Amino acid sequence: MKHKTIIEPFKIKMVETIQMTTQQQRKKYLKEANFNPFMLKSDKVIIDFLTDSGTSAMSSEQWAGIMRGDESYAGARSWEKMRDVIHDLTGFQYIIPTHQGRAAESILFTLLGGTDKVFISNTHFDTTRANIEYSGATAIDCIISEGKIPSSTYPFKGNMNIDLLEQNIRKHGPENIGAVILTVTNNSGGGQPVSMQNVRDVQAICRKYDILYLLDSCRIAENSYFIALREEKYKKWTYRDIATEMFSLADGTIMSAKKDGLVNMGGFIALKNKEMADACTNLLIIREGFATYGGLSGRDMEAISRGLVEVFDKDYLHYRIRSTTYLGDKLLDMGVPIVRPVGGHAVYVDAKAFYPHIPVEHYPGQALVCELYIHGGIRSVEIGSVMFGKYDVSGNLIPAEMELVRLAIPRRVYTQSHIDYVIETFGFVKEHKENASGFRITYESEFLRHFTAHFEQIKSN
Repeated sequence: MKHKTIIEPFKIKMVETIQMTTQQQRKKYLKEANFNPFMLKSDKVIIDFLTDSGTSAMSSEQWAGIMRGDESYAGARSWEKMRDVIHDLTGFQYIIPTHQGRAAESILFTLLGGTDKVFISNTHFDTTRANIEYSGATAIDCIISEGKIPSSTYPFKGNMNIDLLEQNIRKHGPENIGAVILTVTNNSGGGQPVSMQNVRDVQAICRKYDILYLLDSCRIAENSYFIALREEKYKKWTYRDIATEMFSLADGTIMSAKKDGLVNMGGFIALKNKEMADACTNLLIIREGFATYGGLSGRDMEAISRGLVEVFDKDYLHYRIRSTTYLGDKLLDMGVPIVRPVGGHAVYVDAKAFYPHIPVEHYPGQALVCELYIHGGIRSVEIGSVMFGKYDVSGNLIPAEMELVRLAIPRRVYTQSHIDYVIETFGFVKEHKENASGFRITYESEFLRHFTAHFEQIKSN
């Protein structure tokens, strides 16, 4: 018998209390947070879809490993376990531990970046772009055209545009390309996967021009699931073997283990080149910690070594992708415009289509984020012109290509009843969407403004 109901392939051993709030209370909390969900206190949130980074529930095996953590400053057993698991998975010889993904980005792009350097990606996410631009370099996105159309059902909308990649290499000169970075899955583009063929095509271009080729692999297990599902050649491959094949085509990787590592803290750099790894290690020791812990405790490394194994379990990945799809399909059925097909770690709502009466300069994504919190206590994040918008020389907004709201689902945390509650909330928000109004920014920082920006609501006439 084939069951329609998707059940969680785990049992709950420990619970964390959710503090229930009223709509009136949430209006007050949101105003105190300057209408920015990043500034809300976590106990004022009912369903937290702000991010899937570091929000996973760890397994009993991971918690057992935490108790066994070796906290020695140098040469800890826990480091050896983490190093060996990463080496076996990636094939890269030189492993550099960091406390999270942006630390890995900071170290690597400090070495590779600088004025006149250019980095090319399918789509740079916020911290990746910020670390590149902070070094003085330029970040260029080369997503395929289907990846810019939320309603397109192309199976690999995360793919790099190979023609555009080569055009940019020729335009800026191969010697000025710091690296080509392929993000799997493509977070900013709707959590969309990258095909194995695209991984190979990008490798061919990088080899042709002798350019460093990196994977941003924080969601590589989820990407591997989609490759097995949608590329005929890989239907009988294990998800782990698909991931290993992807790594084999690159020169190195950066990973925030807070996603597919199923942990609350941790990351790493893994490289083929010893000279580059030595330079990264020197920076690591200055900024993060000694080479065998890099800002991580022994218990963190124990949890990572187990999480990177558990994440490739076929039952877990099936549940993970199908439960995310369940939310997306239900929203689509009720007429909520989303990025299609549904990605791996999140559902992305097309806020521009949802609120056609709110112009992009009034940030429709931020409007939807606030409405979801007020009416359901649901915390989500805008991925549009608040996160990626820029200004021209006259101070006018250069909007992002899409105005999205991401519902990032923490791993192994929420049950189907939580998801049904979110669906109910969307039904109410959709019914009253004509009453929603936009926002203006009253304070912003130079980099990563969405984390700390202040907003005020633009009242409707």
